[in-house]
Amino acid sequence: MKARYQFRFYPTDQQKQLLSQLFGCVRVVWNDALAICKKAEKLPSNNDLQKLVITQAKKTEERSWLSEVSNIPLQQSVMDLGVAYKNFFNSLKGKRKGNKVGSPKFKKKTNQQSARFRIGGFSIKHKEVYLAKIGNVKPIWSRELPSAPTSVTVIKDCANRYFLSFVVEVDKIKIDTNNQSIGIDLGIKTFAVMSDGTKTESPNYSNLDRKIRQLQKKLARQPKDSKRRNVTRIRIARLHNKIADTRKDFLHKLSTKVVNENQVIVLEDLNVSGMVKNRKLARSISLQGWREFRTFCEAKSEKLNRDFRVINRWEPTSQICSECGYKWGKLDLKVRSVRCINCGIEDDRDENAAKNINQVGIGHCHDSKRAQRQSKTTSVASVSEVSRITAPLGR
Repeated sequence: MKARYQFRFYPTDQQKQLLSQLFGCVRVVWNDALAICKKAEKLPSNNDLQKLVITQAKKTEERSWLSEVSNIPLQQSVMDLGVAYKNFFNSLKGKRKGNKVGSPKFKKKTNQQSARFRIGGFSIKHKEVYLAKIGNVKPIWSRELPSAPTSVTVIKDCANRYFLSFVVEVDKIKIDTNNQSIGIDLGIKTFAVMSDGTKTESPNYSNLDRKIRQLQKKLARQPKDSKRRNVTRIRIARLHNKIADTRKDFLHKLSTKVVNENQVIVLEDLNVSGMVKNRKLARSISLQGWREFRTFCEAKSEKLNRDFRVINRWEPTSQICSECGYKWGKLDLKVRSVRCINCGIEDDRDENAAKNINQVGIGHCHDSKRAQRQSKTTSVASVSEVSRITAPLGR
């Protein structure tokens, strides 16, 4: 299986100028090829596009400076455009899983910049990486590469940070564990509640998020293409990166711990796109990274030979007692603890849901007759019907 290893590096002033020129050439080639594709009745092949936007363009006065950079990233830019169109058409035909993919868009100078080098355009010697027509760069090696990389992507984000991203081949690892299975219920304040009772709090992003909103108001009042607006834009990008780095570090550590300690990991298929339509919770939900956590768990489970499972989003995990299977119906979000009147067990709402997620994930289910509601629930906060509601704390 393939994995991506990313390292930060600090280029010299001359290398910054050369990288800026390379990013501009890659961006121009992409935009020229995309403009040709939008005008053409039939999508041209990659070879035809490379001849038009690279080979023939170098012979003109307007694009003669394309010959000053390596040809490999320019060719890769055209190939990436072909992959983008392929994903777009497969998404329209229903051949591609996941959300619908839009058509390729033109690249901007203020967005994240990248250029990919294949084998022949880069080499690694003495902990330095040689990039064609750029020179040797010294990344900060936080860990060793497990194998020789097949490609490297040079990235410059919106906060003017530089990274090298390597694609390598990794082998699967088998680590024995005593725990058989675990169910995980994801939330906002308490990010993850495990079926074994373990709770993990989410990092607090409120201070950084408040600063971002203040700077965004300031950015809206500043004239376009001004120096102060560009300074404000970079400050906003740095704050966004700080939130993203904090979240990624937290999710990586949590997913690694979960996958290392359990053989079967069960999550619930959350409808995040539908949940963010709630204007009161949209910003908090977007900051959590539930989908990113699921992606990390899935990838690490494949690497460590774990069994990763996702249950149906329509499973009533919060409406059923995990002990006896009695169904009490929907509860308001402010209700954090419930007591089942059928078996008398009082449990935390999220722990009960995590236990149900684990049971459904490993194939266990309650008796359907006992899970049916015997009477109609009149209101969420009613105590006399199907459950006793306690401890109304905020989530």
